[in-house]
Amino acid sequence: MSDSNTVLVVIDAQESFRHRPYWSSDDVGKFTTRLQRLIDGAKAQGIPVVQVFHVEEEGVFSLASGHVKTLAELSIAPDAVFEKHSHSALVGSGLDVWLVQHGIQRLIVSGIRTEQCCETTTRHASDIGYDVDYVTEATLTFSMTDRRGRVWSPQELKERTELVLEDRFARIVTVEEALEGAKLEIAA
Repeated sequence: MSDSNTVLVVIDAQESFRHRPYWSSDDVGKFTTRLQRLIDGAKAQGIPVVQVFHVEEEGVFSLASGHVKTLAELSIAPDAVFEKHSHSALVGSGLDVWLVQHGIQRLIVSGIRTEQCCETTTRHASDIGYDVDYVTEATLTFSMTDRRGRVWSPQELKERTELVLEDRFARIVTVEEALEGAKLEIAA
């Protein structure tokens, strides 16, 4: 483990999603390429990488399903692994304790789904005092239909998430900006 006070949090980048009716592979290639760059860059700089899996009692998110494992397109050797049962990775998973034990002050957030678990974890982390870099290009989501019947595209959902997070809960950054920020933090 490094002396970095930054951690990369990879949320729910798991095979379970491939078995949901809303799954679309349209953006998966771009997402996994950017997330892999972020993971590799973090490891190269000595930034710990933690992986969080969403787990439910039944269905494709249950441990019994065999789908609670890293997306096939990704290669990750996490420094720690956590299981969560709610939207925020900081509730009941043990991640909150791990962050304190390791002197973490800054989270780099990535994973699936942009506007759900990634956004919720970002808001929660900010509210309890962490600095958060939100790497939208290293998040993935899928189309959603609202109660009025409007279909929101993944791009629209990402733009909405950036709008509500930026300068309130997080700094919106690219993969390169997140890694550069970590480099500056290590040099300081």
